[in-house]
Amino acid sequence: MLRVRLRIILSGIVYALSTAAAIHGQGRGGGPAAPPLGTTPKPAIPNAKPVRTCESLAMVSLPNTTIESATIDANNPGVCRVTAITTHPPMGDKITIWIGIPTSNWNGRFLGIGGGGFSGGSTQGVNQPVALGYASGSTDTGHEGGSGSFALDANQRLNWQAIRDNAHVGIHEMTVTGKALTQAMYGVAPRYSYFNGCSTGGRQGLMEAQRYPEDYNGIVAGAPAINWPKLMMQSIWGTVQEMSAGDALPPCKLAAATAAAIAACDAMDGVKDGVIEDPDRCHYDPKELIGASAGECGTFTQADTDIIRKLWDGPRRLDGSPLWYGQTRGTDLNALAASRGNPAKPQAFGIPNDWLKYWITQNPQFDGTTLTPEAYQRYWDQSIEEFGTVIGTDNPDLSIFRGRGGKIVLWHGWADQLITPEGSIDYYKRVLQQMGGAEQTAQFLRFFIAPGVAHCAGGAGPQPSGQLDALVSWVEEGKAPQTLPASRRDQSGAITRSRPLCQYPLVAKYKGTGSTDDAANFTCSSGF
Repeated sequence: MLRVRLRIILSGIVYALSTAAAIHGQGRGGGPAAPPLGTTPKPAIPNAKPVRTCESLAMVSLPNTTIESATIDANNPGVCRVTAITTHPPMGDKITIWIGIPTSNWNGRFLGIGGGGFSGGSTQGVNQPVALGYASGSTDTGHEGGSGSFALDANQRLNWQAIRDNAHVGIHEMTVTGKALTQAMYGVAPRYSYFNGCSTGGRQGLMEAQRYPEDYNGIVAGAPAINWPKLMMQSIWGTVQEMSAGDALPPCKLAAATAAAIAACDAMDGVKDGVIEDPDRCHYDPKELIGASAGECGTFTQADTDIIRKLWDGPRRLDGSPLWYGQTRGTDLNALAASRGNPAKPQAFGIPNDWLKYWITQNPQFDGTTLTPEAYQRYWDQSIEEFGTVIGTDNPDLSIFRGRGGKIVLWHGWADQLITPEGSIDYYKRVLQQMGGAEQTAQFLRFFIAPGVAHCAGGAGPQPSGQLDALVSWVEEGKAPQTLPASRRDQSGAITRSRPLCQYPLVAKYKGTGSTDDAANFTCSSGF
């Protein structure tokens, strides 16, 4: 038993090290990693040619919009880059919009790109799409940087126009401006418009379908930061529990708990590959770790395992009734329950800490590590009541978007350490109920969950790919995706493992023969 426990702990430490760089490398803005976007589609408008120069776009007149610059990219003469500023008089806001338009070989489409955390997007966001022939747009949604401080005005009061710009107005304005400038340059409007985003970008995409269903023909929404007011409060739940218990769990204990859950539930699907195929079916109890050594972190205590269980169970009221979902078993718990220093002290994750400082308390000096369970419950209710309508992005009524022929590819990693996939599952189930059930919903929205995949990318599971390609094929050719491809590659780029990503709630089931590293030997099934 001792050897097993040591093996669990060691593998947990390896797991923590492999994901720490991805988590902390996101910085204050929380921007997700950017997996390859897709392949170059065939032209939707054959032989499209510019009818004016890039520089002349500076003279285009658009409502409440100033074209600050329109120039050929100094490093790529095949790209016209435009910077525009949109305002909403007399509010005094300023939404910066970055548009990239191919000067040749335009594929006839527009692709909007999302951001991460409080960051609406960046000027670099259009680079990949333009290289594939898309005209593309991104925006700062009205503020610079990744801090949530824009929610307060100079008098430390809520700036509701800035909040609306970040929540939904900015992406819509970028879309309208981007498509108008593309039409001005080519003399014809984009035949199809798509949006691609993960994390906040995923939320922005679903917000477009909910509030501005005329903007896009198709949307890829990955790990969407929907249910935002609940997500923000859930993201600091672990810190509150550690502070309340006076027990800051060091990284190696949290990593060992994750590794123990994986070890306990890995083989439930009949394949031992270091991945929990369906965490909802894993009920590993951390009490089994009590008394086990975590190496230099010491021995697991009852208090330690109580906190770990609370991280998995999710936020609750003082009376024990559930508020929201927790992190799934197999997820890196260090992302939202990190502690640092010697002796270790809990560290509040930056994005929810900003939420509490600038949005909830309107006190820039507020420290999330001082939050008591009583205040947590009070702020939870305030978070939803005050901001749910503007930024919740959880409206399941997509009837107008569906009626216009719009399509959505929604996906989430089962091991997402920052945004619980249970929130996406909750939303999907509400969409099913609102939109007439699974058969009706599948006509315009398909939902895929990637086992072992972390926030937008990374993790031990095969990485999903081809989401945008699948969306384009669905919208333009009527070929709805039955599965999505997923694979792991070695340093040379060779595929070492592949799996089909199945539509939720189906799971990939091993057929019983052939390599367990080959997707061809798996089928989508309702059970293992």
